[in-house]
Amino acid sequence: MKDLVAGGSHEFGGFQSDKLPALIQKAGPKAGLRFLEFFAAEIRNPNTRRAYYRAVCDFFRWCEDFDLELERIGPVHVAAYIETLQKTLSRPSVKQQLAAIRMVFDYLVLGHVVQVNPAAAVRGPKYSTKRGKTPVLSSNEARQLLDSIKVKNSIVGLRDRALIGLMVYTFARVGAATGMNVEDWYFQNRKWWVRLHEKGGKLHQMPAHHNLEEYVASYLEAAGIGDEKDTPLFRTVRGKTQQLTYRRMTVSV
Repeated sequence: MKDLVAGGSHEFGGFQSDKLPALIQKAGPKAGLRFLEFFAAEIRNPNTRRAYYRAVCDFFRWCEDFDLELERIGPVHVAAYIETLQKTLSRPSVKQQLAAIRMVFDYLVLGHVVQVNPAAAVRGPKYSTKRGKTPVLSSNEARQLLDSIKVKNSIVGLRDRALIGLMVYTFARVGAATGMNVEDWYFQNRKWWVRLHEKGGKLHQMPAHHNLEEYVASYLEAAGIGDEKDTPLFRTVRGKTQQLTYRRMTVSV
């Protein structure tokens, strides 16, 4: 097992073992392996994994500037780092950074790499989510947006109108919408229905708005993919050819 970390570059849970933070490398192979295991085994969502990995690596680099070793990191150091972050980052971002540091140290403690979690007693900034900051389109703005999409002789326009219409009428996340297959648009009880695959393996099913029925029907008819049930509903386009590929549209990260 030690050779996995000490024997050069190895792929492990989406990370290269030679890209370990210097502070972790200095703590030895056991610390390095435990560090990699955390991201491979504990964090399933790839976006969360990348965000947490960056957060923890940034913290360890900050510690290296003060010549700290892994065992010498204490609550005062974590608290000082969080204070520094609050000068440049939003409160939700700071809370995410602290959560990443706390979770990694929890895993190191359970693996007997360090004895205590220095982030356990550190409190993050208070943040209330009672009032959201995400702008929501009014019905008139949504209508203007949908009507502005050029759909005549355009498979891209029909696809984009169907996709945006889906998110407008179902409040679906972009990832859930682009994650749909053709079979997730289905007819039941004399109505067309939408099936969304949400986080945690949850399914959200709902009847479609009549405008959405029109948008998706027009797109499927033009695309000719209505019978390809187990293939992506919203697909990429090959260059400027207006020809759909078999690749799923994805969220850029």
